[in-house]
Amino acid sequence: MDPEVARTARESLDLAFHMSNILDTGLDRHTLSVLIALCDLGVNAEALAVVVKELRREKHSLSSSLPVAPSSLS
Repeated sequence: MDPEVARTARESLDLAFHMSNILDTGLDRHTLSVLIALCDLGVNAEALAVVVKELRREKHSLSSSLPVAPSSLS
């Protein structure tokens, strides 16, 4: 990859990640990068947002239904 293209891509991701943090999206840098790449490939951004929200709901639902491990073994 052309170094200038790589630098521009890195700066764009830095800016998007900074905006993501300001908006408190909770997305890590890698996830944001994947989502941006999917948008670049033509995936609908609103559909991706729905998927992210649903995955978060499922994760929360699963974590709240798991039994709590004992804090210490006696």
